[in-house]
Amino acid sequence: GATATLVGLLSLLAVAAGGKLLVVPVDGSHWLSMREVLGSLRDRGHEVVVVAPEVSLHIKPSKDFVMKMYPVPYTYEQMEKEFKAFLQISFEEGPFLIRFHRAYQGMRRLGELSVQGCESLLKNQELIKYLEDSKFDALLTDPVVPCGPILAEHLSLPSIYFLRGLPCGLDFEATQCPRPPSYVPRDFSQLTDRMTFLQRVVNLLFEIPNSLLCDFGFKPYAKLASKFLHRDVTVPDLLRRGSVWLLRMEF
Repeated sequence: GATATLVGLLSLLAVAAGGKLLVVPVDGSHWLSMREVLGSLRDRGHEVVVVAPEVSLHIKPSKDFVMKMYPVPYTYEQMEKEFKAFLQISFEEGPFLIRFHRAYQGMRRLGELSVQGCESLLKNQELIKYLEDSKFDALLTDPVVPCGPILAEHLSLPSIYFLRGLPCGLDFEATQCPRPPSYVPRDFSQLTDRMTFLQRVVNLLFEIPNSLLCDFGFKPYAKLASKFLHRDVTVPDLLRRGSVWLLRMEF
């Protein structure tokens, strides 16, 4: 499975001794999947350092890794409220425009918290200095929140992506993987990979709202990255620097 493959690849960080891995996780189910891997890496002699916000739902200290935390400008109650609201939206049914609007609002509110967290990390000069001095071998992250790729670029580290997928097909764009609308159903379309001609036309139209979601969801990270790295950069630019993409298709 993806977990065994990831452990095997990361075990190659160093031949004679354990490697030193920097982990920039994403909260929620993203972390719960990644957490399983870190214990296996520790058992194989690797040193793991996890960088996480002081406010999170699931990311907690463990004997399996060193935890480096940084303050963020939001509370646990705020975060829990937005997560619960977004989960509720995910299971709702109904007309496309209503579902899209609710998803848009939910992603916007969650995205604002994520951007604030990333900005807090990048502005934490003491922590950034520690990371620069620590001489890591690689960085492991879920790029659905592209803070990890920004940090990997700054630290000149090879990055391993462990992910379920990215909104609006950004993972396909970054890896130059084919994604024809005649075969690959778009988000919110409720179509399958077997479509009539009319359904294919409808599927193509669903690219429009996906592009809107992509624009508002990732543009703030492009601004953050450009400011932090002192040059103009886009999120696809950052994602293309990933060394290994491991897709977690199921738990």
